[in-house]
Amino acid sequence: MQHEPNETKETKKVSLTLYIASLVIVLLVAVLGTVWMLNVVQSSSDETVSDTNSEEVDSVLDSEEIASSADFRPLEEVYSILMTQYLEEVDSDTLIQGALTGMADAVDDPYTTYLDEVESSSMNEDIEGSFEGIGAEVMKEGEYVRIISPIAGSPAEQAGLLPNDLIAEVDGESVAEMSINEAVALIRGPQGSEVKLLIVRGDNEFNVTITRDSIPVESVVYELDAENPTIGYVHITNFNRPTYQELVDAIEALEQEGAEEFIFDVRGNPGGLLDSALQLSNVFVEDGEPLMQSQGRDEEPYIYTANSDQLGEFKFDKDSVLLIDGGSASASEILAGAMSQSADIPLIGQSTFGKGTIQNVLDITGDGEIKFTAGKWLTADGTWINEEGIQPDIEVEMPEYINLLYIDQEETYATGDVSEEIQNLEKILDALDFNVGEIDFTYDEETEAAVKSFQAENELEEDGVVTGTTSRTLIDRLRELIEENDTQYDAAVNYLLEN
Repeated sequence: MQHEPNETKETKKVSLTLYIASLVIVLLVAVLGTVWMLNVVQSSSDETVSDTNSEEVDSVLDSEEIASSADFRPLEEVYSILMTQYLEEVDSDTLIQGALTGMADAVDDPYTTYLDEVESSSMNEDIEGSFEGIGAEVMKEGEYVRIISPIAGSPAEQAGLLPNDLIAEVDGESVAEMSINEAVALIRGPQGSEVKLLIVRGDNEFNVTITRDSIPVESVVYELDAENPTIGYVHITNFNRPTYQELVDAIEALEQEGAEEFIFDVRGNPGGLLDSALQLSNVFVEDGEPLMQSQGRDEEPYIYTANSDQLGEFKFDKDSVLLIDGGSASASEILAGAMSQSADIPLIGQSTFGKGTIQNVLDITGDGEIKFTAGKWLTADGTWINEEGIQPDIEVEMPEYINLLYIDQEETYATGDVSEEIQNLEKILDALDFNVGEIDFTYDEETEAAVKSFQAENELEEDGVVTGTTSRTLIDRLRELIEENDTQYDAAVNYLLEN
């Protein structure tokens, strides 16, 4: 979760004389960002952190003292040696970029990173709510890229990727030594292009080829429950600039259609902007009641309270529940905490992801930005949920087959094959009510017969072999089965009907 970035920036050419200044500024923004993060949330998304006040001026002076006490001579020496004595000619900008990246990496925080011009532009696209890629929130974890959550309706979700899946390779290239920005740059790409990922899920590995797409701008989708038209369903897929108004529009539209009770859903929502999380939380909480707390380094917690003047006048007070799961992270957890602790709205599902830190984004000299962890956030009652998550009031698990592995459409599975992939295939067929006999690792005659039955039912070539179209259709039918048997959603409907 992060504050909105500074939208106005000066473009400067980095020279040798600015090298040390660049490094000093990186130190300065850490203090500036902490102070800014603790200020009351901005009422307009067009405001930027360049509007300074006396506290920020004091912070600059303090930061200058810190920077002046540091010994930058080793940096100057290494820079000079590499520029003048290295075997081949070295570009000065490359050395500066490397130093900035290394400084950000040195704090050993997956959410702190230096962003060059391209990466900065890419992040701003995310905040605006649209970009081209596979559609998944990710973070670096050791030698892998961990999926926090695939975005609803994205190619990543349609391919069967799940929260906590680990990406080991992108198009055959290991991500072990890559920064998160380098890995994301490989994963993203133009709409219609393909990317092949090696996924680690538990003790299993499998390849998945995903066709990139334009990820929808819309962050709120809604509908009436088909069997209970007085229940409205609102799925919040992200927290970006338009989300507050989209939520208000969704609630008002459903109320006009006759909705009297609501199911709100942040499952699989990886988070987004802090301002958006506060605005949405404010919808459900009475003015003056706490929404969340934030805490910077060496500071006492600052309590954010519901405030219609600053966060929006729309208020919601009908009976409702909120669905959460392991893919609900960051801003989703702020909303869940506020709804649960300050609005007494039940949480249904499974424990959330557990991301309790706040990131800030500030410009630095040149064309880049620094994204860094500026503080931690606490729930309304002062609980830090980092790496713990928020527990549901009513715990409901999804069917086991939601965790079955993706079938690689480029591979061919046939009679006589023995592997863990065959066991996974048999589990999928079994979940779809096709008799495979004993579920084991062997593609035997019973497995072949089950495949032929599946192919006949779906008007495919009945050759008993799983590859290409048969693999894709199996995944499509499994996805439909999961959607039709959403046990968490069903529990939410039953709760509203019974209470």
